[in-house]
Amino acid sequence: MGPHPAVAAIRLAVRRVLHDILTEHPAPSDDSPHERPPSPLVLVACSGGADSMALASALAFEAPKLGIRAGGVTVDHGLQPGSDLRAEEVALRLRQLGLDPVESVAVTVGREGGPEAAARDARYAALDAAAERHDATAVLLGHTRDDQAETVLLGLARGSGIRSLSGMAAVSGGPKAARRYRRPFLQLDRQTARKACMVQSLPVWDDPHNADPAYTRSRLRHEGLPALEKALGKGVVEALARTAQLSRDDADALDAWASQAATAVRDAAGLLECAKLYALPPAVRRRVLRRAAIEAGAPAGSLFARHIEEVDRLITGWRGQGAINLPGKVVAQRQGGRLVIRQG
Repeated sequence: MGPHPAVAAIRLAVRRVLHDILTEHPAPSDDSPHERPPSPLVLVACSGGADSMALASALAFEAPKLGIRAGGVTVDHGLQPGSDLRAEEVALRLRQLGLDPVESVAVTVGREGGPEAAARDARYAALDAAAERHDATAVLLGHTRDDQAETVLLGLARGSGIRSLSGMAAVSGGPKAARRYRRPFLQLDRQTARKACMVQSLPVWDDPHNADPAYTRSRLRHEGLPALEKALGKGVVEALARTAQLSRDDADALDAWASQAATAVRDAAGLLECAKLYALPPAVRRRVLRRAAIEAGAPAGSLFARHIEEVDRLITGWRGQGAINLPGKVVAQRQGGRLVIRQG
């Protein structure tokens, strides 16, 4: 008799991701045992919640069969009393699953961008550092289809454009490791992960922040999505997740177009020519402007659609207006038919 359907589903999702990782980073052969490098190491980021515990269990089961080393990291955000003890409990559970190395990392959460964004930034910085410390090939994250739907709705509410509607990528990363993060569960719902934990008797911790109405995502999860499902019927989560994938495909295509156009709209001195920018489709032009602002020093996370719209008006609605101030002390201004974006 095979495993419970929920367990089988999560294991299959993890197995597919591990196969992808092996394709990119083949395990060493047995031809030269004295010279061979260690097998690829994959870490799981685990909070102790149902999603990440199901992911950790599946990784522990699947990785050895493929010759992959499996470890885990849990991050203590220090936002609740006893969070350090909770993190040590999670680390112990990961070791009991057979994961090695396992570590608990404490972080200090700042205030920039609000509590949720600050906690996320601190968490990813800790995961990046852990991956580099252990020379890990990849880090698995337990985001589900439900998380994806919430992310799409948050992007829609902020009016941030098609890239925000594309939600979370199945594969992502930062400047040092472009494909570090993998999300095997984006096609699985939250209930599947919880059921997998239940049938395997895996202890699960439910973070009280996930039910705290002070947090935007919590309100969306417990009030917004249920209201949408009541008004529109079941299937909203699946539709939003499908929207994310379609939006990502479109956004990737537009980004590639903008990357090519960014070179074609510059003069011999490398300055952006307003006439050539004007001739581009708006979606492509705004991507070129955003890229130029980031290259000049504007922080990507602080550069919003309204900033780019103001710069765009220097191209499409030129009335002799003055310079536009952007985040990171970057200034955009039109000079003699050229658009100059630089540190102010």
